[in-house]
Amino acid sequence: AYPIIGHSYLLGGDPAKFFEFISTGAKAMVTELKEQIAVIWLGPVPVIVVCHPAAAEVILRSSKHMEKSYLYEFLKPWLGTGLLTSGGEKWKQRRRLITPSFHFNILQDFLEVMNEQSATMIRTLEGKRTAGSAINVGKAITMCALDIICETAMGQTVNAQENDDSDYVKSLYRISELIQLRQKTPTLWWDAAFSRMKVGKEQESLLRTLHGFTRDVIIERAKTKDSKSVETTRQAAFNITNGSDKLNKNQRDLFQNPKRLAFLDVLLHAETEDGKTLSLNDIQEEVDTFMFEGHDTTAAAMTWAIYALGRHPEIQQKVHEELDSVFGAITNAQLQKLSYLERVIKESLRMFPSVPMFARVLSEDCKLGGYSVPKGTQAIIFGYTIHHHPGIWEDEERFEPDRFLAENCVGRHPYAYIPFSAGPRNCIGQKFAMMEEKVVLCHLLRRYSVISHDKEEDLLINADLILRSSTPLNITLKPR
Repeated sequence: AYPIIGHSYLLGGDPAKFFEFISTGAKAMVTELKEQIAVIWLGPVPVIVVCHPAAAEVILRSSKHMEKSYLYEFLKPWLGTGLLTSGGEKWKQRRRLITPSFHFNILQDFLEVMNEQSATMIRTLEGKRTAGSAINVGKAITMCALDIICETAMGQTVNAQENDDSDYVKSLYRISELIQLRQKTPTLWWDAAFSRMKVGKEQESLLRTLHGFTRDVIIERAKTKDSKSVETTRQAAFNITNGSDKLNKNQRDLFQNPKRLAFLDVLLHAETEDGKTLSLNDIQEEVDTFMFEGHDTTAAAMTWAIYALGRHPEIQQKVHEELDSVFGAITNAQLQKLSYLERVIKESLRMFPSVPMFARVLSEDCKLGGYSVPKGTQAIIFGYTIHHHPGIWEDEERFEPDRFLAENCVGRHPYAYIPFSAGPRNCIGQKFAMMEEKVVLCHLLRRYSVISHDKEEDLLINADLILRSSTPLNITLKPR
């Protein structure tokens, strides 16, 4: 590291080199030096990199170290201070309000959307597939995930699978690139200077597109909130028993509404403890957050799962056998039977966690890896290295779904596996994500066998906001 610039000169440019620098350094710390933490310098700012589950537990389990790192500040122009970026009492209130959005009965409605969009994906793939040739399965899965999240979050689809060149879709991906660029480039941190730069002006243009789209959808959806057309009840369609005490009257009424529910509908009916409803800005923060967190992460997880199955035909065969034993439409009851597919997804998330790292600021002095770390220190929990820690996982680079059999999890450190983070600020949408991944993979693997041509040692992995391959994965689909 150099004075003033620290390690920043190593972190810009090629995202694959950035990931290689972080992952190689962290792996050396745990294997050669037997340390639980490392330090990198982002400009003049020291950042602790946590590489061991014991040190991660100190931060993630605590109800004190809840504030997100300053690195999340660069998300706020887009997401405001929603559930991902807020802290303190605002975060607690939003968490309470949003939890009913993932009520079992609402997830049941979402299942219908997932099945419909997955069927569209299969039709799209079949139209593009040529016998024996590779296809960009990752892009097809990503567009499917985007349509799913749009319809479940806002009740409206952008038809990304049919039109992946829309302004909203392009803006969604470009804004993520600019956020990551700012996070690792200290010369772009000062807002006043950034706003005058070419990239700053580009960001403003992207935000107008993104915010304009979601705001228009919210306003239009709000017009139907009290419409007589949605006043009839769906008799016995929802049996609100478990968790019903956590729902306010508006939300309980909403569950009996015959229209297809969206995350946005729950927010429109949400009430704070003093009986107030959320403002338009409040709702937009959460809808934008859900759009950001809810599609690229699951798309990456599904793409890596397909890649892994394509590299391990014997494991893929077991998945096919399990899927063949489940007949008919994909329902929640059938999804519960797919225990081997679930272990495949979990192992894929261990090998390729969609979010490879997340950051906090320490709210008080604490001990990490035997070192005293002062209050105010920025910390990155590097889940990728924790998931590949040779002292935690036997033969850690081998893809083995049965690691997640109940008997094989006994004695494993509770913070050794954190694809959805852990502790009080864990991912609120993890059940939604697992359901979506199962549904989409069911549709794909019922129809096709997959062959992955890229060897593990040849992969170039990016660690932008999401863990992904630098180039499209070379995958062939073979009809079953």
